[in-house]
Amino acid sequence: MDHSGHGMTMDLPPFTLGRGLAWSADPFFLIACLLGLALYGWGVARLVRRGDKWPVGRTVAFVAGVLSIALMMCTKLNDYGMVMFSVHMVQHMVISMVSPILLLLGAPITLALRALPPAGRGRKGPRELLLMLLHSRYMRIITHPAFTIPLFIASLYALYFTPLFDTLMGSQAGHIGMMVHFLAVGVVFFWPIMGVDPGPHRPGYLMRMLELFAGMPFHAFFGIALMMASSPMVETFKNPPASLGIDALSDQNAAGGIAWAFSEVPSVLVLLALLFQWYASEERQARRSDRAADRDGDKELAAYNAYLASLNTRGG
Repeated sequence: MDHSGHGMTMDLPPFTLGRGLAWSADPFFLIACLLGLALYGWGVARLVRRGDKWPVGRTVAFVAGVLSIALMMCTKLNDYGMVMFSVHMVQHMVISMVSPILLLLGAPITLALRALPPAGRGRKGPRELLLMLLHSRYMRIITHPAFTIPLFIASLYALYFTPLFDTLMGSQAGHIGMMVHFLAVGVVFFWPIMGVDPGPHRPGYLMRMLELFAGMPFHAFFGIALMMASSPMVETFKNPPASLGIDALSDQNAAGGIAWAFSEVPSVLVLLALLFQWYASEERQARRSDRAADRDGDKELAAYNAYLASLNTRGG
């Protein structure tokens, strides 16, 4: 019996990590991942040919981000995720909280702006359209914390605790749409907080940390709610196939534990990235001040000394 529009049958053997990591590609995500890697590779190659440098760390982060999506969507984890709440929750957490962080650390927009050629006077090419999008009101709205934090929270509660989840899981298109939504929500949530790319909403470092911690507790509460429930809460996972040999309630408890644990992992990753960016920003500022002082013979210090001297004279 077919459980969904996934072309995946109900008689999956009991889950093991080896079985979960076996190849089983979703065509949509396979093509999207290959396209993402190809475009990023083209951008880096273009810069290198021009004699420009592109940090290796950014390339590594972006490739790791794309591979983390492929790992979740192009292996049997995707098949097991259709019938096991715990495996589905691993998919959800990685795609909404690990993949976006890695992709953002890869700075794909900065790479595109540097690699794409200008269209020429009065014309609009891909680079100009990207700049227009970055400066648009739409982008200002979808990257503002008043939008991103409620969206981040609603993507958990409104999805799993309403019939919407079961509807989406009923078809392949719905399932793909849901996974794309998880990725997009993660990107717009983390981009203003720790993204390297330029963005319309970029508050100070302290404010960014507050934004990060405003969303995370809701993930933990969601996980605890699943762990404490006395009956299965999501219709899709109420009657797992007998061949899996699992109990729906204990699988739901495991899903809750995964959601709860994952709320901590990205927090630590993002906090480290933020502190590193903050430190690097202070260093750049200090170097700029030193260069300015060298150029003008440290006028600022001379003016301050003159001011102190004038105070002394007046005091005398």
